[in-house]
Amino acid sequence: MDSASLLHHLRTELTAFRACLDGDPSAPVAHCGDWTLRDLAEHLGGGNVWAATAVTEQHGDGRGAPAPRERAALARWFDDTSATLLTALDADPAASAWTFHPPHTVGFWRRRRALETLVHRWDAESALGVARPLDPLLAGEGVAEVFDTMAPRQVARGRVRPPSQALRLTATDTGASWAYGPGGPVATLSAPAEQLLLLLWGRIPADSPALHWSGDHPAALAFLAGPLTP
Repeated sequence: MDSASLLHHLRTELTAFRACLDGDPSAPVAHCGDWTLRDLAEHLGGGNVWAATAVTEQHGDGRGAPAPRERAALARWFDDTSATLLTALDADPAASAWTFHPPHTVGFWRRRRALETLVHRWDAESALGVARPLDPLLAGEGVAEVFDTMAPRQVARGRVRPPSQALRLTATDTGASWAYGPGGPVATLSAPAEQLLLLLWGRIPADSPALHWSGDHPAALAFLAGPLTP
């Protein structure tokens, strides 16, 4: 997916997340520990400022103002963080930026923030009981990011051992396919791109009926237990 499309998706997903802040900020968010919707908004908004600083100041120590507790003020705060991020990312995607993984460019953050916001938009809508589908192409980009960025970073940080076998994932709706690990894949997992992404980020279980397995199932489950994502 090209960088301009990712920026477009980022704008769309930020708007969709912002709409959730009209709901109950105390709603619990599944898959995010004991967080409420307010906590999730603070996390996502703080990440917006962090990424913007990585672009504009070329370091990874950006910290914004804490999120307010009152609902209307929280929504305004989140809008401000989104505007800060989008202004920073309105630059040449090939321009230099601090990042935690290659490439060290503005384009890295367009992709990372679009995908972060996509998953957390789903989290927020799920907390309110109104979860909408994920864009299949953007979800597929998220699957690719797990394998080219998140899983290698987990290995580099010593959180998981390098894979000893390969697993293939195939998106049944887009036809895209990804393999991660050495050698030929010992198993294949097929599902719509949305379901693959939600699985990799721990939002649905490996025994979900939406997932179709072939090959060495136990090896595949051990592979996915990684964890592949932070």
